[in-house]
Amino acid sequence: MKRCWMLLVVLSFALPIAAFGQMEIASPAQARLQKEVRHELLMLPWFGVFDNLEYQVNGDTVTLLGTVTRPTLKSDAENVVKHIEGVQHVVNNVDVLPPSPMDDRLRLVLFRTIYRDPALEKYALGAQKPIRIIVRNGRVTLEGVVDSEMDKNVAGIRANGVPGTFSVTNNLRVVRG
Repeated sequence: MKRCWMLLVVLSFALPIAAFGQMEIASPAQARLQKEVRHELLMLPWFGVFDNLEYQVNGDTVTLLGTVTRPTLKSDAENVVKHIEGVQHVVNNVDVLPPSPMDDRLRLVLFRTIYRDPALEKYALGAQKPIRIIVRNGRVTLEGVVDSEMDKNVAGIRANGVPGTFSVTNNLRVVRG
């Protein structure tokens, strides 16, 4: 009986590879592939706090998911994953946000509001920020990881307080350790 391994991994520098759904121990080759895909995506030069890349590994097929602000980031992500040893197929389901000056302004205000809060400024350290801010037509989605439920709630409250936001969806996950 052949087993298929499928893991959905959210990119965040503070988070080890996270799996959703049924937890099974992956083979060493599968673990290496997941680690390399994560590394290559994190090393993309234009991958920033306003982008959210996720992926699923199913055998030798990698499915890219998430939302990005630049169309080139979508194609760059596919290209780097395609060249990893052991990857035969790449399915690119990354969504590109439409260009919007209002959303760009809102992104900057949200970034300053969230990362300058005394309770959340510890997340501002490092090149890759663990709290991702996705804005589409004034609707805000927070993705990523935080250390506590309080940090998750503070980020949601701060985002809700920014003028110009129509709604805030707080998808932050609490990961300890």
